[in-house]
Amino acid sequence: MENFQTPQFPESYWRDSVKLPTFPKLQESIKVDVGIVGGGITGITTAYLLAKQNLKVALLDAGVILNGTTGHTTAKITAQHGLIYDEIIQHFGIEKASLYYQANAEAKQFIEQTVDQHRIDCDFKKEDAYIYTNAKSYLTNLENEKKAYDQLKIDSELTDKIPLNMLVKSALIMKDQAQFHPLKYLKVLTEKSKENGVQFYEQTTAVDVEHNNNPAIVTSEGHRITCKYVISASHFPFFDKESFYFSRMYAERSYVTAIKSPKDFPGGMYINAESPTRSIRSTSMNGEDLWLISGESHKTGQGDSTITHYNKLKEFAHRHIGINDVVYRWSAQDLTTLDKIPYIGSITKNEDTILVATGFRKWGMTNGTIAAKILTDQILEKDNPYKELYTPSRFQADPAVRKFARMNADVAKHMIKGKLEYTKNNIDELSTDDATVTRINGNRTGVYRDQNNELHMVDTTCTHMGCEVAWNSGDRTWDCPCHGSRFSYTGEVIEGPAKRPLAKIDNE
Repeated sequence: MENFQTPQFPESYWRDSVKLPTFPKLQESIKVDVGIVGGGITGITTAYLLAKQNLKVALLDAGVILNGTTGHTTAKITAQHGLIYDEIIQHFGIEKASLYYQANAEAKQFIEQTVDQHRIDCDFKKEDAYIYTNAKSYLTNLENEKKAYDQLKIDSELTDKIPLNMLVKSALIMKDQAQFHPLKYLKVLTEKSKENGVQFYEQTTAVDVEHNNNPAIVTSEGHRITCKYVISASHFPFFDKESFYFSRMYAERSYVTAIKSPKDFPGGMYINAESPTRSIRSTSMNGEDLWLISGESHKTGQGDSTITHYNKLKEFAHRHIGINDVVYRWSAQDLTTLDKIPYIGSITKNEDTILVATGFRKWGMTNGTIAAKILTDQILEKDNPYKELYTPSRFQADPAVRKFARMNADVAKHMIKGKLEYTKNNIDELSTDDATVTRINGNRTGVYRDQNNELHMVDTTCTHMGCEVAWNSGDRTWDCPCHGSRFSYTGEVIEGPAKRPLAKIDNE
């Protein structure tokens, strides 16, 4: 294939194509009605809804808003979440499958109505969503999913052709779904929320919750946000309250390449049924089609050198679509729960003042939006038809027990394996923009040599539960294979559950 250069540094098209507002760091303790931790689609939509009800809201983010999973999504607004409905019916019954579909359809409707209400220019576009396969072994899966759609009265069609110039054996269409530019949409919700009195704070890390008469969010600098309700919308819950969320979810990374092709995009949103995942949609960039090719999911901190995942997506695009240029690449991290349904609601069964939303399994545009509605209704003491379906305190015997055992056996394996693995590389021979794991003074040490030939050395023991992190060459981060914590090459926390940075090693 032709040698199209992969962009050297990962950058999201969404973030590069919109100017977002900036907000100050929290410098003092404050009191509000609701404190929200996390500036993604869930946190911002919840703040927007609560402020409309005249509640006093503060939203804080450890970095800058819309730079987490929401800023790195593929931004499909759809209730088609892979092959999910037949599975939900088999495990939990048709009523819960129907509720899951209705919740995500309601989220899609809310986004569309909000776009219309505020006349938001966010490239909102209705598209059919396709699950396709060219593998004979998946034909039955698609047929069973179609039967599930029929039981749930989902407008759909089973076909053997798709608008893309690709051979497929079968494809299942969910009609009338949508896509948009998520940050153009959420920028307006942020502005509307600010107009309604929401206080936004960036570079403000929440580390704990204290309980007196009311809960208080404690920041890393010791400030407190005292409130009636705390919402953890920080991707991974920043506060656990002995709920062991790290053992009830697993983290996966997936990758996106944005390409210009000689072909016009024919419309539609696509994802294959088999592995490795190949997801395809388009967006408009300066009047041209920008094809977004994503997939290559793997558990965080495990698998191939991460740069190879971008290359595999590029090879797929070259083979099936054709490439004029590769203009962006980025990756995202997503959490999946034991039963694949997100955890939304009270953090524990008996704790109604601390709420959580997590585990969206790569479908955060609709799940994050319905989470905002569920959490808002709970705070306003209004009934919500989806509350029980998403409650975090559920623990289904099937398939949760088996999944729980497998996940935690995998954690144990990687914890032991990591303690034994290291290289004997001579760090003096390390190339620029490369990393290795070695032992320095008997300690397992991660070493990265940056573009300026400067060495950055960290203790590779994850500060969450002691697993050993692995180098992520695609994003220049240290990633934990056990519970998905991620750290910059200087050791700072990028994603939890870890709260403390990796210890720096003196390279003198």
